[in-house]
Amino acid sequence: MTSAVTSDTSARPGYGQLLRTPGALGFVLPGFAARLPFGMLTISILLLVQHTTGSYGSAGIVAAVTGISMALSAPLMGIFTDRFGQTAVLLPVVLAHSAAVTGLAALALLDAPVWALALAAVPTGASVPQVGPMVRARWAATLEGSPLLPTAAAFESVTDEFTFVVGPVLATALCTGVHPAAGLVTEAALTLLGGLLFAAQRASQPKTHAPSVTGEKRAFALSFPGLRVLIFAFLGIGAVFGGMQVSLAAFSNEMGNPGANGLLYGVFAAGNMIAGIAMGAIAWKIGPRRRLILGYIGLTAAASVLWAANSMILLGALGLVVGLCIAPALITGYTMVEQLIPANARTEAFTWLTGSIAFGQAIAVILAGRLTDAHGSSFGFLVPMGATALALTALLALRARLAPKGPGRIVNASAQEDAPSAPVKTEPKAPATAQATARTTPSAASRNRVNERGMGHRVPVTVD
Repeated sequence: MTSAVTSDTSARPGYGQLLRTPGALGFVLPGFAARLPFGMLTISILLLVQHTTGSYGSAGIVAAVTGISMALSAPLMGIFTDRFGQTAVLLPVVLAHSAAVTGLAALALLDAPVWALALAAVPTGASVPQVGPMVRARWAATLEGSPLLPTAAAFESVTDEFTFVVGPVLATALCTGVHPAAGLVTEAALTLLGGLLFAAQRASQPKTHAPSVTGEKRAFALSFPGLRVLIFAFLGIGAVFGGMQVSLAAFSNEMGNPGANGLLYGVFAAGNMIAGIAMGAIAWKIGPRRRLILGYIGLTAAASVLWAANSMILLGALGLVVGLCIAPALITGYTMVEQLIPANARTEAFTWLTGSIAFGQAIAVILAGRLTDAHGSSFGFLVPMGATALALTALLALRARLAPKGPGRIVNASAQEDAPSAPVKTEPKAPATAQATARTTPSAASRNRVNERGMGHRVPVTVD
């Protein structure tokens, strides 16, 4: 009985157990402080540039250039981080980002033309520190092969979404209540302070994987087909974030209450956060691939009705539902990286996913800005609908590539359970004494099953 209870507990790890992991709080708290500014960046740019130019389209262009620059630079930053370490990359990046954001804010206040603001947005986006992927890489290194890994992925999604609850609300309050540039100035200061604090936490950093030092063959994350499928899925998620930011701001202005923008976006992000908490507390009976697809179907359906909202209350309710539907796809995608990508390329893989969100967000900001300027906020909400529908189509067509196999397969104690169409062998019945011993001493196979359920809560591949 005691053995059964122990196994059940290990199969249902909780947040308390996760945070009691030795050394975890040492990087979790500074990591939160360092990534909070990211939740402020896009909305601060949108509000400042819209204030100085009077156009959501122009504001969308500047914000989109920032997102595209970040999307292009993030994987390179991830490669450097895997090779040279987090501190070596983070220190110059946070200094460069703070300077770039300050320069962009100054140009906007000087009524610089849109092309000049877009030019200044390039270093602003390229220097966004990839703190979220760095924290996830620390969890992956600390919990290698542990059933706590999916809980860590859910916890990180909740943390990300908490920054997107606090960040937009804080930025909106600063831009509308203090000064139009206050959001960007605060973002620059917090990035510098939080980034330096996080970089100082050296003990929990993953080991570097420079080939000249370790002798390992370098694995590039993008060479694994499963990651490329996840990138499609995350592009759609990014489009939801970008389309919502522009369209919610425009809708609030149309309703005569621009300050409500932060509240509406906060409700949307709170839905994501609530669902993320639930995701980490559930012991899933279905595999991650099916979980990803089902979550994405729900997200696409929810995003398809946003355009019909005609009141603040209805839009808030619909935004909450969209937020609730994002977490299952987002968390499952991040969790699958541990299965699909080897350790020496995981930071790069996480930055590809973060970058794809930023790229999807950037394109959505441009399209939603144009549609909103021309036709109103209702048309801006068509962007999340179209983007998620396209991403879902790609996800369904390419879902076979999400099964770990071949060069991209991560070999671990539980790898045998993933073997496709492997014949099931019937073992001879053990003597009664052996059965009794097995009840108190778990076999290697049973330990593997517990570990496998914890890592991805997977069931046999025929079910997934």
